[in-house]
Parts: sequence; structure tokens; C-alpha cells
Amino acid sequence: MIVQGIDIFKDTPVQLTVEQGKIVDRQPIPMRQGLPYLSPAFIDLQVNGYRGIDYSAPSISTAEIATLVGYLAESGTARHVPTIITNSSERICNNLAAIAKAVASDPLVAVAIPAIHVEGPFISSEDGPRGAHDRAFVRDPSMKELDAWIDASEGLLRIVTISPEREGSIDFIRQAVSRGILVAIGHTGASAEQIAQAVDAGARLSTHLGNGSHAQLPRLKNYLWEQLAEDRLTSGLIADGHHLPSSVLKVFLRAKGAQRIFLVSDVAFLGGSRPGRYTWGDIAVEVHADGHLGLADTPYLAGAGHLLDTCIPNFCASTGLPLAESIKLATDNPAGLLAPGTPVARMEVSERADLVLFRTQGGNKKLQIEQTILAGTTLYRSEEART
Repeated sequence: MIVQGIDIFKDTPVQLTVEQGKIVDRQPIPMRQGLPYLSPAFIDLQVNGYRGIDYSAPSISTAEIATLVGYLAESGTARHVPTIITNSSERICNNLAAIAKAVASDPLVAVAIPAIHVEGPFISSEDGPRGAHDRAFVRDPSMKELDAWIDASEGLLRIVTISPEREGSIDFIRQAVSRGILVAIGHTGASAEQIAQAVDAGARLSTHLGNGSHAQLPRLKNYLWEQLAEDRLTSGLIADGHHLPSSVLKVFLRAKGAQRIFLVSDVAFLGGSRPGRYTWGDIAVEVHADGHLGLADTPYLAGAGHLLDTCIPNFCASTGLPLAESIKLATDNPAGLLAPGTPVARMEVSERADLVLFRTQGGNKKLQIEQTILAGTTLYRSEEART
């Protein structure tokens, strides 16, 4: 396979030769009109589902998971972390096992899914911080339950979101970290002191910072300020243009720095569906014409409906961070969290060929994805790129 494009980081045209899933040659080529940008493929650490496929559903098949990998590739996302939300321990274990089965039985799915994230059920039961999670299943943390998750996932479980104010959470964080789990703070109403205790115990991530929170907070001492100020926390952000205003994205970037931010879609299973009204359990949800999800007949969001091809350019336009640097928030930064200490990928010889070719439209408009490649296999190619 020959891949030609403008290296997004070096702003130079290159030709990559791909064989057996790896880049075996890289050569400069003359600049010519019409070349797309070339980047490492995107990595999304928080995918709940998409186009009717739900990682938290009563059942999910290997075929559905493989189909979802293909759907996400249309946005330039080649690797993602399935996210299972608050439910019974039995449901969570069943879904972890289903994902592990898909990874074991499909080599491409195994590359596409490097880890699993369980978001809840050890979160706040309060309205606001709880978000759309079912209050009936919210509970205090349990190491017995975590160990059952690890076993069911066959070791794929890597991220757990927890709220530090729950009883036993600080000891849970210490023990989870000792088992190789990345602990994230999220869906929380914790005090500033509880946030600090969680970080001292080993929590290292903030789950979609700024969302899943109260509508009003104490002016100075609150969990948002505490997480923003804590350099040991790396923050996931939903930069789809609906979850966080541009001014908030700009302030978050200035507080955390680009090295401590990663972009996530947090896309829900109704994301990518046709506009209209749907039922999510007992909740009426509207998919709006612009793709965002809302509680029907209200101004409130009901999960995320956009992917990283929207989040990246919107973050760039909102903050002024150059496109190449914004892309690192969906490539380098999440990759470094999943595999600490690994070299930053720069599309060089001997690296695995996880690539995306795309064009820009200016402003915060979504990227036009032409081709997404995972381990040398084309997951998606647009009609325009085929002609």
C-alpha cells in the first residue's frame, strides 16, 4: 500500500509504503495541489456506542462490535476504548466478557480496542453530577466487584471512573491502581479536600471535565477548580461545540496545558442516528438536525452525538491551538495514557500503520475524512478518495 499526504506535524508532503501492517519506507515527495493531510489515526478513550450499537446494552455481539469499529473509522478514529456505564454488576460483567470475546476472535478488533473503560457505578447519586446514569444502580465501590470486572474483561479493563466522596473510595483507588487500573474522577460532587485525597491515592484522570456536574458550584472551593489546578490529573474534554462553550475550552487549555488534555467524543448509541425522537430506556431523546442529542422538549443534553472529526477542529477554533497540536490531543496524549513511556508516533519506518487522510474545511467545521487505516488495513475510504 502506498499512502501520500501532507504530514500534519511537519507540514511536508510524504509518501509512505506500508507492508504487513507497518510502515516500511518513508520518502519526501514534491508538493502538489490536492494532497490531503496525513496524521496518525485518532484514538477515542470514551465511546459508549454509536448508530444504535450500545456497549451497555443487555447484549452485544462480536459482529456488532466489528461494525462499530467500521462506523468510527468514518470519523478518522481507528482505535477506541469501549465505555460501559452504570448498571448491575452482572450486566457490566456480561458486557465486559462480550467485548473480550470480540477482541479474542477478531484480529482487527483486537488492534482497534486496546482497553475498556467502566464509567460508574461508583459515582455520585445526586442529580447533575450523576448525569444520565441510572440512580438505581449507583453504589459504593467494591474491590470484589472490580476483581470480577478484571476477570470478565480478560485483563482489558484499564480505566474506571469513580466519585471520591463515596464511602471507601480512597482505599479503592489505591488498590485499583495497584492492579494497573487508571482511575478517573468523574460524575462527582466531591469536596476540594476529597479530590486532593483521591489524587494522592493515585487517581490520574478527569472524566469529561466540566460535564456531569452541578449547575451551580461554590465560588472558589469546588471540584472543577481543584481538578484544573492539579497537575497530576490529565483531563478528558468533550469539545463537540455543545458540551463546553468555547470560552471554557480556552480556559481549560490555559490551566491544564495541551500535554494534560485528551479529547473524547463520549458518543452515545443514538449518535449518528437520523434526526427524530427516540426512546432511551424510559427517557425520550431527540436527535437534532445538527446531530446533537437532547432530552426531548427540553434544552438539556442527553449524551454526545459527535465524533473526533468534529471535536478536533472545534477545539482548534475555540482555543487557537494549531490544528497539528490539537490533533495530538486525540493521538499522542491518549496513546501515552494507554501505554506510558512509549515513543510518540510520527509515522516513521517500522511503526504500525495507523493512519488517517483528511481535508479541512476551515473554522470549526468537521474534518473531511478520506481514508482511515489500522495496522495497514483500510477501515474506511470515502467515495471521493476512491475516484
